[in-house]
Amino acid sequence: MDFADFFANYGLIILLVVLLVFMFWSSRRRTQKAKAEQEEKARQTVPGAEVLLQGGLYGTIVAYDGENLDQPAIVSIAPGVEIKVHSQAILRVVDPAEGVVTEDEFIEAEASEAEYIAGVADGDITSISDDHKYSAHTDETDAETKHKPEA
Repeated sequence: MDFADFFANYGLIILLVVLLVFMFWSSRRRTQKAKAEQEEKARQTVPGAEVLLQGGLYGTIVAYDGENLDQPAIVSIAPGVEIKVHSQAILRVVDPAEGVVTEDEFIEAEASEAEYIAGVADGDITSISDDHKYSAHTDETDAETKHKPEA
């Protein structure tokens, strides 16, 4: 059996198998890409972010629960005008909120706060509130000494 006979007998089956493998690979890749885009959108959808809704309206997120997508999002479309929309009606984030703390940044800040508290407890770091108490105490002492006449 030579190559031509083998291809004539099994070529169609091989071609179908290759096409099926390509379809599964392409579908999986597209699904992963869509999931990554959805996760990125969920990270950027925080109060203060400007969004485009599916109806073509632009607005600013006031309240959004990324965990419970059945809960409506509240979007401000003008000063004093807030509307409730389905959370999946948010098409895309146009302008991510700046200065808003994301969940990852919050977790990182909690970890650094725990390190700070441990440092204060060990005596390696002095507390800011202790510094304020000390400066307030010295200011009072200075004020008292300035107002007292020297004898």
